[in-house]
Amino acid sequence: MENDKMERGLKSRHVSMIAIGGAIGTGLFVATGGVIAEAGPFGALLAYAIIGVMLYFLMNTIGELATFYPVSGAFSAFSTRFVDPSVGFTIGWVYFLIGILVASVDIIVASNVITFWQPMQFLSPFTWSVIFFLLIFILNIVKVRAFGEAEYWLSLIKVVTIIVFIVVGTLMIFGILGGEAYGFKNYTIGEAPFVGGISGFLGVLLVAGFSVGGTEVVAITAGESDEPEKSMPKAVNQVFWRILIFYIGAIAVISAILPYTDPTLLNETGSVNQSPFTIVFDRVGIAFAASVINAVILTSLLSASNSMLYSASRMLFALASKKHAPKVLSKINNRTHSPLASILVTCGTIFMIVVLSQFLENAIFILLEFVGSLVILVWLSNVWAQMRLRKAIKLQGKDINHVLPFKAKGYPVGQYIVIAIILFLLTGGSVQYIIDFNGTELFRHYLPFIIMALIFIVHKLINKTHMVDLNTVDLSRKTTD
Repeated sequence: MENDKMERGLKSRHVSMIAIGGAIGTGLFVATGGVIAEAGPFGALLAYAIIGVMLYFLMNTIGELATFYPVSGAFSAFSTRFVDPSVGFTIGWVYFLIGILVASVDIIVASNVITFWQPMQFLSPFTWSVIFFLLIFILNIVKVRAFGEAEYWLSLIKVVTIIVFIVVGTLMIFGILGGEAYGFKNYTIGEAPFVGGISGFLGVLLVAGFSVGGTEVVAITAGESDEPEKSMPKAVNQVFWRILIFYIGAIAVISAILPYTDPTLLNETGSVNQSPFTIVFDRVGIAFAASVINAVILTSLLSASNSMLYSASRMLFALASKKHAPKVLSKINNRTHSPLASILVTCGTIFMIVVLSQFLENAIFILLEFVGSLVILVWLSNVWAQMRLRKAIKLQGKDINHVLPFKAKGYPVGQYIVIAIILFLLTGGSVQYIIDFNGTELFRHYLPFIIMALIFIVHKLINKTHMVDLNTVDLSRKTTD
């Protein structure tokens, strides 16, 4: 791998903000109300607290691997080096597919979000899609520092908005703003604090679990971080606490001000006017609240698209470096010190999807829904790779303190917690189909995982790969192979 030739232009602040921004998107700004309506105030808070614990141990796992082996295309590289080359091949291509689909869909959605403002309707949504694509294309083909700066400021907008929301909401709860002291009466109204029974809670737990997807992108930035030994541990700690505070703080404020019975919380149309953030800002008298939140949602979508284009291109580069993709894609450009060939192919694929969406829009969204759930197997592969790394250190009789510059907290209990929650996320969505004996929907639910398993099997049979021998696996901290 030519990772040593890549420019390590991402500072610690870039890495931390990229990780934080990865988990804050439209789900928080628009869909939070539906979570509260379905499970009640405490049900929603408990669900996100549980997922927060999972996220803490997962990020520690990713941090340990990314600090020890700071390369682009991290997830594929971790599995290839410590588990099995066929696992690395499968995880890499799956994550590349997820990346280009998420990037494409976010561009498409952003092109519709901007037409919220009437003056912006003079251009068609497709034209806006092309403009947004060109914007993130430019940010990715120049030096990685430009990408890092863009992500930093786009993520900062989201972070500042959430902090302001929590502060304003807290002042409203105690009657300091808005002219009414809301207190915490809405926490016990009707069936609150828990609503919908165990099924409501488990449904929200699934939503909460998938809502933190994107935080794993931080591992891919390690290959271009100037000091991965410092930036990775810092990002791991900051991501957990800030994501937990942002999600739980926002839900706590919304639950106090808006009762779970408020019909606007369901927001079945996805309207920004019915975003709980918009409603709360409206009630305190902030002018143009809907426009403010719409602008934040727009920056969230562009940030997510920018981030996923970056991660998909680095994954393609890593696959090529391991001979899992055409060799030309592993070349580093001498001017930008970035994998320009992989970036161009990734951008070309995204643009093609954006164009095809004009004719097959529903198909693109269905495909994303189809493969999006596979991100949990990417998480699982990281836990597997870390556990094998630890076992290799033990088998080779090495001092763990000398081998690992950063050690995941809570090992191995934390890893078992992550595995248990991932298995729930893997099976939770199919429980109702099993109860209803709905074989068609059950097959549809697991089809992505079946296809992923077939890719692994076919690659293994063709290439005759074997599990990595932990007694002889290289435990040096080199970033080239």
